[in-house]
Amino acid sequence: MSAVARLLRPLVRLLIAHGITFPMLSNLLKALYVDSADRDFPMDGKRQTDSRISLITGVHRKDVKRLRTAPSETQSATSAPSIGAQLVGLWIGSPDYIDADGKPIPLPRSKPADGGRSFEGLVESVSKDMRPRTILDEWLRLGLVTVDANNIVRLDSAAFVPDEDLTQLAQYFGRNTHDHISAAAHNLLGDGKPYLERSVFYDKLTPQSAEELHDLARDIGMEALVRLNKAALEKAEQDEGKSDATRRMNFGVYYFDTEDDEPDTSPEENGDEK
Repeated sequence: MSAVARLLRPLVRLLIAHGITFPMLSNLLKALYVDSADRDFPMDGKRQTDSRISLITGVHRKDVKRLRTAPSETQSATSAPSIGAQLVGLWIGSPDYIDADGKPIPLPRSKPADGGRSFEGLVESVSKDMRPRTILDEWLRLGLVTVDANNIVRLDSAAFVPDEDLTQLAQYFGRNTHDHISAAAHNLLGDGKPYLERSVFYDKLTPQSAEELHDLARDIGMEALVRLNKAALEKAEQDEGKSDATRRMNFGVYYFDTEDDEPDTSPEENGDEK
């Protein structure tokens, strides 16, 4: 419970900041407890009953019955990547859009007469419903690309973040945090081969040292993400149309530093990789 409390603290801070009160969260948790018990803890050869779900969750049987018959609202957010994420994934991973060093090549803004590569063609390869001009204007605003006097578009892949729409940011937050916790929970439960879930921990650092390590982590992290994106894009193209192509993957890296002013309930020490 101590570990769970530490895990939940930043989430509770975020919820309060966005006006999500305890009763709202409590109702959501109740529904999730019932849904997880129903889906993830079946009885072999026996019908799942409201009484059993009530027993293993602590949720009152009347609430269990109501929640099992009510439409689920907990999975309403889409997990599909945004058009922007798809475009950047192609531009930094597809052999058609990278140079010999694996860097995204500059693209003419409009399609050239010879039909060669262009920013317009890149956008149309992902979606014909979205105007290239609309995406370019937004990316210029965000500082994701630059356009020179010759109308050549250059990508700053390190600057890519989801757009500032809260709904999309929340979807990224939910998906990435869900997958991180799922990997850690899988390892704690011992359900088969462990997933990669590691970190490097040090304390007693100066602000300058922490900032330098942050810069290093950002460089290493972007290098890893770009390399894996390229490999994943190749696999996705190879697997397109296959009947068993039903798996999804998510790989992320993170860095965080703060004042050492809260009790550490974990047994880690300097230099531990956990």
